[in-house]
Amino acid sequence: MKKKYILITLVSALVIAGGAAGAGILHMQNATKAYDNIIYPGVAIEDLDLSGKTKDEAVKLITEKYGEPMSKKKININGTGKTYTIDYSKLNAKYNIEETVEEAFNYGKTNGIFERYKLIKSPVSKQFKLKSNYDSEPLKELIAGIQKETDKAPVNASLTMAGSGKFSITPEKLGAKLNTEKLERDIIDKIEQDFINHVTSDIEVQAPIDDIQATVTSEVLSKVNTKISSFSTSFSGSNANRISNIALATKSVSGKLLMPGENFSFNEVVGRRTAERGYKEAGVIINNQLESGIGGGICQVSTTLYNAVIRANINSTERQHHSLPSSYVGLGMDATVDYGNIDYKFTNTLQYPVFIEGYVGGNKVTFNIYSDKSLTNRTYDLVSETYDTIQPNIQYIDDANMYEGQTEIVKKAYVGYKVRVYKITYENGKMISKEKISDDTYKKIDGVIKRGTKKKPSEAEPTPAPASPAPSASPETTVTQQ
Repeated sequence: MKKKYILITLVSALVIAGGAAGAGILHMQNATKAYDNIIYPGVAIEDLDLSGKTKDEAVKLITEKYGEPMSKKKININGTGKTYTIDYSKLNAKYNIEETVEEAFNYGKTNGIFERYKLIKSPVSKQFKLKSNYDSEPLKELIAGIQKETDKAPVNASLTMAGSGKFSITPEKLGAKLNTEKLERDIIDKIEQDFINHVTSDIEVQAPIDDIQATVTSEVLSKVNTKISSFSTSFSGSNANRISNIALATKSVSGKLLMPGENFSFNEVVGRRTAERGYKEAGVIINNQLESGIGGGICQVSTTLYNAVIRANINSTERQHHSLPSSYVGLGMDATVDYGNIDYKFTNTLQYPVFIEGYVGGNKVTFNIYSDKSLTNRTYDLVSETYDTIQPNIQYIDDANMYEGQTEIVKKAYVGYKVRVYKITYENGKMISKEKISDDTYKKIDGVIKRGTKKKPSEAEPTPAPASPAPSASPETTVTQQ
């Protein structure tokens, strides 16, 4: 009887315990089910508690507190005398609100029933942070536009002749350059920090603009204050076309300013010698013979400039003598040019700027070189030394159509020379050095002459008119070369 009572009691206890357990599970199921469509207690996004809120409610609350204020922000970029503005809306700058709310909503939802029930009955604070995103391309486009309006090249100081060897200087102007990389970096840093700290006020950024200095300043140009060399050659006897060519080329060179280390190319400065540019037909040397061609006389300009420049103690980097001697300058002191083939070049090796003045007047072409007065304690000159003379051969051709004693030059002969040229340096009027700068050879040009063999008629016979000899080149035309 006693055993039977114990068994009944045990069974009753188990039934009661089972019932209680079932009731407990049912209670947990009901409790967690109540949060199926709302956010668990203790869950917050940033500092906003979203316990018991639906997704839509959470999105609305977060948008009102964080999203909308940020969407109204502007970025103000202060440039030079102008402010450039872009709205956050243009950048599509915003928080990832829906994504973060989804994450907050799902918090704990995948746990087992006991863990979910515990999160509801004994909440533990859980905070989610908003993240930001934006499109930087509109910002890059704005910065590119600001750069176009901001950047400007510096303007070098300029030098002009004011007459009588005096100069007028126009001061330099600063340039400006927007540091686009720094500006973009500064703005993006501000955007990201403001998103993190929920700063809703507009962004103010000062555009970083660097001053760009001119390479040629008034101070440097003030060093051009004295004539340091001069040279002239005569074109007396030249025809109008040749004089016109000389004047045109001289005008192209005059006013040229060379900074220390800067290169000069005669062909680049003067340009092509064409009829369209005003050059005319005059005597030129082609294949060692005088012919007519566009731009005759230009070599007298390059030669005169060469002599002025070398007397300023600036040697040539490229220079070639003519194939025939020139009448307007000594042997070995000429500098021929031919566009596209032969150039005269030099580099300003002085420590000061050099200004070239050229002009035509009084049957002369003149070049003056100006630089700093300190250079005048020394002067320079050229001397040539002819160490060999080569006589040409003359070929005579008998012509039965010409009378005896009559001749006609078919090809003019030229004597050849070998010449060394020296630059002499004087200090306070005393020679201190002699430097060989060139060793030139003018090749001889053999000549051809026709001579008559026809007997003259007797006095009784009528005398036919003699053949006119071919005109020989004048001294002026022998030196006009392209």
